[in-house]
Amino acid sequence: MDVTLHLAQDPEADALLGRSPLAALVGMLLDQQIPMEWAFQGPATIARRMGAEDLDAHDIASRDPEQFAALLAEKPAVHRYPGSMAGRVQKLCQYLVEHYDGDAEALWRDAGSGRELLGRLQALPGFGKQKAQIFLALLGKRLGVRPEGWREAAGDYGEPDSFRSVADITGPESLAKVRAHKQEMKAAAKAGKAAKTAEK
Repeated sequence: MDVTLHLAQDPEADALLGRSPLAALVGMLLDQQIPMEWAFQGPATIARRMGAEDLDAHDIASRDPEQFAALLAEKPAVHRYPGSMAGRVQKLCQYLVEHYDGDAEALWRDAGSGRELLGRLQALPGFGKQKAQIFLALLGKRLGVRPEGWREAAGDYGEPDSFRSVADITGPESLAKVRAHKQEMKAAAKAGKAAKTAEK
């Protein structure tokens, strides 16, 4: 795996995401309640603070939880909630060590179908269905991981030429389109909530 991603909008961080399966997974895990670029810069920041060029699941899984949380909380913090996200990153790495000998790429290397791969992603700590589908779309659209039926398994996120998620970002222009789509979805959800409240 060695491709150019444009998720962090930072050359060093994006280079790591493009060559490191674990970094891409951790970035996806961090991508909630903070701007996307901040989330995907996280893996490079964690690696740098650990004095490494890449993330290592065995290393992260075995670290003292308090020390690892402190590492994520250093200014600038890796996430708005560095303590709880440190715990999630460690749980993810512990799961990978237990089930895949710490090899993140083994998740998709031999997946026989899109549905099987989606199931493996949903089994990861911190990955619900939506996050798993977005990551599956990212694998298919940007990283060339395309088991049979991957688009169907990724749902709407697998649609070609759409601008729904991080899977569709190739640079600043597509980033702006994805951001606009997310804002529309948020506004629609808010309006739906307000309508339901008004009906009561």
